[in-house]
Amino acid sequence: MTVLIGEFDVISNNSDKEMKLKIVADENMPLAERIFSEFGNVSLVPGRTMSADDVEGADLVLVRSVTQVNETLLAKAEPRFVGTATIGTDHIDTAYLAAQNIAFSSAPGCNADAVVEYVLSSVFHLAQTYDFKPEEKTWGIIGVGNVGGRLHKRLSGLGYNVLLNDPPRADVEGDDGFVDLDTLLERCDLICMHTPLTRDGAHPSHHLLGEAKLARLREGTLLLNAGRGPVIDNAALLKVKQTRPDLKLVLDVWEHEPVVDPALAAVTEIATPHIAGYSYDGKVRGTYMLYEAVCRLLNRAPAAPLEHYLATPDVQGVDVQAEVSPLDLIRMRYDPFRDDRALRATLDLSEIERGQAFDHLRKTYPVRREFSSLSVGCEDPLPAAISALGFKVAAS
Repeated sequence: MTVLIGEFDVISNNSDKEMKLKIVADENMPLAERIFSEFGNVSLVPGRTMSADDVEGADLVLVRSVTQVNETLLAKAEPRFVGTATIGTDHIDTAYLAAQNIAFSSAPGCNADAVVEYVLSSVFHLAQTYDFKPEEKTWGIIGVGNVGGRLHKRLSGLGYNVLLNDPPRADVEGDDGFVDLDTLLERCDLICMHTPLTRDGAHPSHHLLGEAKLARLREGTLLLNAGRGPVIDNAALLKVKQTRPDLKLVLDVWEHEPVVDPALAAVTEIATPHIAGYSYDGKVRGTYMLYEAVCRLLNRAPAAPLEHYLATPDVQGVDVQAEVSPLDLIRMRYDPFRDDRALRATLDLSEIERGQAFDHLRKTYPVRREFSSLSVGCEDPLPAAISALGFKVAAS
């Protein structure tokens, strides 16, 4: 049978059901051993240092965003499948995989809701700190793909004013509904970066915001990057921030990860170690999406649905009254200042130690559940707003 995996046609047969495959996975990929063990032996290794020796002879190679997958990594392996449990693919040499007829799959959308909720949590927490109302601000989204599109949907459901910038989409769909970058920078109070990292093509995103573009930000702008670190020139951002204390920064991604610039982190409102998408639900979903891809590759049905692997949250539901605020509910699922404090505690270390601490925070990240895992009982007029934020609404 021919099974389509991304751009690859892979031939499978029933002998795969008895075949024991060698599987190498990033140790930070949750439940990888449990989910993939039906196919064979699973070896877990650190993603940051995954090497050719680690993947020697592997049939399946499963990574996250910190592993560069290219000819060097696969020099001692002839894998049938490479998967990344992430939305982005800038760390994958897809041209090399295609040339070697290696099936490939990413996990688009797996952690998109988690990133959206990181954004909402950060903004609503800072709204209380700086006494502003998110609904009275003009929001700007740069990059309207899986994450940006879902953020737009939630903000629109809340009735917020949102401007969108996405030149690749505008090229295909037309300019209607989009604005140019300068217009967005000059008109928006809250700007959220959600572009992939690209260095060539018609619209490269590397250093999309350099010193000249950053200078166009309106007074008091809150700039949030939970996409890819190098889409903002970090040196230019520090320079501009030092002369523009009115600007507010939320950075989850950094240009030279895993090393964070302590000077830049010191002038941010919220600084976190690339964990915006690190919800428990999103990480397990990413693993499961790769599992589904391998099942298609091997022409077999998944042994169990995603829900089978998701743990029951400690707090499943709550009843609320009319005076409840969005922040009250958000805090029941996520407080970004917890992660901010954890990262800041590492900034006085040496450069090497900071990098190691950055990865350690990611590896040992505590369980964080998505908004949809909380059922909220309430009466009108709350349900529409609560549902728009992403919580489940139950009859009170």
